[in-house]
Amino acid sequence: MFIPRNDYPRPQFVRREWENLNGQWNFAFDDENKGLDEKWYANFPKGKEITVPFAFQTEMSGIHDTTFHDIVWYHRTISVPEEWKDKQIILHFGAVDYRSWVYVNGNLACYHEGGNTPFSVDMTHLLKKDGSEDEIAVRVEDPSEDATIPRGKQYWHEKSESIFYTRTTGIWQTVWMEPIEKTSLGSIRWTPDIDNGDIHLEVEIDGDMIEGLGLEVEITFNGQKLISDLAGILETYTKRSFNLRNRFTDRSNIHGPGWYWSPEHPNLFDAKLVLKAGDRVLDSVDSYFGMRKVSVEDGIFMLNNKPYYQKLVLDQGYFPGALLTAPTDEALKRDIELAKEMGFNGARKHQKVEDPRYLYWADQLGFLVWGEMANASEYSEEAARRIATEWFDVVKRDYSHPSIIVWLPLNESWGFSRVAYDKQQQAHATSMYWLTKSIDQTRLVLSNDGWEHTVSDICGIHNYSSAEEMEKAYQSLESALTTTPANRVIYAKGYEYQGEPIMITEYGGIAYKVDEQEGWGYSAVQSGESLIEEYRKQTDVLFNSSIVQGFCYTQLTDVEQEINGLLTYDREPKCDLSKIKEINSRK
Repeated sequence: MFIPRNDYPRPQFVRREWENLNGQWNFAFDDENKGLDEKWYANFPKGKEITVPFAFQTEMSGIHDTTFHDIVWYHRTISVPEEWKDKQIILHFGAVDYRSWVYVNGNLACYHEGGNTPFSVDMTHLLKKDGSEDEIAVRVEDPSEDATIPRGKQYWHEKSESIFYTRTTGIWQTVWMEPIEKTSLGSIRWTPDIDNGDIHLEVEIDGDMIEGLGLEVEITFNGQKLISDLAGILETYTKRSFNLRNRFTDRSNIHGPGWYWSPEHPNLFDAKLVLKAGDRVLDSVDSYFGMRKVSVEDGIFMLNNKPYYQKLVLDQGYFPGALLTAPTDEALKRDIELAKEMGFNGARKHQKVEDPRYLYWADQLGFLVWGEMANASEYSEEAARRIATEWFDVVKRDYSHPSIIVWLPLNESWGFSRVAYDKQQQAHATSMYWLTKSIDQTRLVLSNDGWEHTVSDICGIHNYSSAEEMEKAYQSLESALTTTPANRVIYAKGYEYQGEPIMITEYGGIAYKVDEQEGWGYSAVQSGESLIEEYRKQTDVLFNSSIVQGFCYTQLTDVEQEINGLLTYDREPKCDLSKIKEINSRK
């Protein structure tokens, strides 16, 4: 298997020739918004430096300023390798929060809106022809107090408090560049069909269509070559389907864990795609996929056609000194390993569109993921446009990851607080459900996790009550649907339960102060032993319920002032993790 370098940003679309542009950039605050008038994109002011991709609010950026600075600038020089000179040079940004203008050698190259999704620009025509260094400048606007921007847990006040944390402004995921030919692979999408043993591949071609264009596809599994295919390409979009089941030489376990993807058996198929014009290679991409199916049958959640109990942990993806940006690739991997060590089989990535490197490790290690959008805090038509536009790009980016089994565009009526009775906001929630379904039929979708559902594939309920109160709430279907956690109804007016699986998608939140910590939780204990016992009491209630099909415990780690993690913010255990695993191993 080809294993990409641990800083390669697109693990399912790997080109071997590329250059990482993270590291030291020049940096400037533009609080007076004078950078455009003074043409900073052509004459960048001397002063600060920042370590990309860490936001200026973080310690790891080298700046660590958490006050409001709504406009910032970045600048650096690059040297395009000599061997790239005859190719198109593409500049990529993993994520920049929130609005970005990218300049190359003083010329505007592109504009992008959205703090969670990647964007790219072909900067070939803007590069110098004399071999001297080229200059890149990035202007970013991130209006700190605009509550209609999808910002998730980033607070609109300067000091974090309650469930809201320090903001992330500007570049917060990897920046890189790579050379491509004028005709290249634009995107690929894998769709498994385990019932028929097929994998469907969709490919989009970027650039000029030329005669004699062909696509080679090679698929292997555990070193065994299953598919070697060559097809002519006549259009910019093409779809190929391959039956994998009939290709196995050992067919003793082709209907079970021998080749399906699951947390217990994270089987992955390796793929190589080569775009050719005759015998000339135009592009080559390494990829992978998993054969996995998510469905609901007779109200039961199914993974690979079998009932599956989800034991999830809420993971907000914040790191001390780095906020939303993981300090290392190993840190992303370690969070999954720690969760699995405690017996969790997945995570709900709460109010954060996670770095694709996290999804890579979830695929590799076997870990379910609920993909969630960062929400706005107030509703308007502009807020609805912003979240819908960006969410479309999120689903497109992450579609092929087998670890993602649920999409969650909206949470707890954030940004549409009147959804329980307001027809327009109900239409917004329902439209987000159907928008997601329109581009992905392979996963389950919730219209509004927590309560006040309109149309949903799962009835996700948030309840931070005591074990005794939850036992009463989930002793029957009727009690589950009529209980009003946080004084919220489970279904919005005009909508009702349609037999979907019931899951308690937030509970717990038990605070335990370690050493001199200050902070809060939904309840509190005074020792690691007490934390284990309270976790046992609350989780046993859910295991014992005849109607609950899974849970998501709040939460994996402490985050700033919120100290209800099973781990500290520094990822140190607060209790004996093997005891948590014993409790979680009941089902």
